[in-house]
Amino acid sequence: MTGEDAHPPPVAGRSGAAHHRFGAAAVSLSLITAALWGGTAVGSAFALDALPPIAVGGIRFALAALFMIGWCRWERSPLLLKPQQWSPSVISGVLLFFQIATFNWGQARTTSSHTSLFINTYIFWVAAYEHFITRQFRMNWRQLAGLMIAAGGVLLLVASTAAPAKRTSGMDEPTLLGDAIMLLSGFILGVKVIQTKHAVRTVPPGTLTLWHDLIGVALFALYSAVFETIDPSRITPATVWSLLFVGLAVSGFCFAGQAWLLQRHSASLVSVFSFATPVFGVALAVLLRGDALSPWLLFAGACVAIGIVLVTVRSPAGRA
Repeated sequence: MTGEDAHPPPVAGRSGAAHHRFGAAAVSLSLITAALWGGTAVGSAFALDALPPIAVGGIRFALAALFMIGWCRWERSPLLLKPQQWSPSVISGVLLFFQIATFNWGQARTTSSHTSLFINTYIFWVAAYEHFITRQFRMNWRQLAGLMIAAGGVLLLVASTAAPAKRTSGMDEPTLLGDAIMLLSGFILGVKVIQTKHAVRTVPPGTLTLWHDLIGVALFALYSAVFETIDPSRITPATVWSLLFVGLAVSGFCFAGQAWLLQRHSASLVSVFSFATPVFGVALAVLLRGDALSPWLLFAGACVAIGIVLVTVRSPAGRA
């Protein structure tokens, strides 16, 4: 599972399902979804140029909910919740609101490249939770080393943000507050992934995603109506295209692609491609937002990517 965007699909590989050969089609789809998730920060940044943060979240997941209605109909998942399914769905929707709110608030105060790296720290929170709290998966020395390497890269990048620096020519500038908010968003995303693993035992994944989108949109709309002001004159074609990208391509297509992969292949094989998400994110931020490709950023990106590989690649006997 990868860090989307701050919206990874709530599905898990079926331990008893027959796994197909991980061929060229699966590799290509894995890389495409990683690239799209990597572009979430850049797409959100263009939307945030014209719209307030919570409004962006509301529009994004309203589009995602429309996609999920079609997805649920296609895979014959129920559109309505049973009484016992409301509680996990509401919790998931509330977590979505806080995770995306902090994501967009942090995105508005830092660079897209920093966002791409920090949001993917959710993977390490999930691994640490399963290792130290539930003990459902015991990490070996290699995976613990991956956690330390990634944490070291993140800390060095935060330190480089705190150090005095000249303003760059990019569209965005990193701030210590923005980086801190983005790390908080990564933590909330980790909590959301853990909660989702429990929720899908009660609610079908497609149905859960649809209703967590709908509940999240209701909260986004309520907050934005009370606290935000939208200036229609600032909306440009770039704003519209960016919203369509993060709403349909990321929160829609990536869910479908990841679900297809996890239904046919082991989760450990699929998850290893998550290392490419921050790599694509940094590259797109440099190309499209003019982020400075500093040595600190390159080193931190390498640490996070290496850490993801070391943590997610598990032994054949380990749980994916």
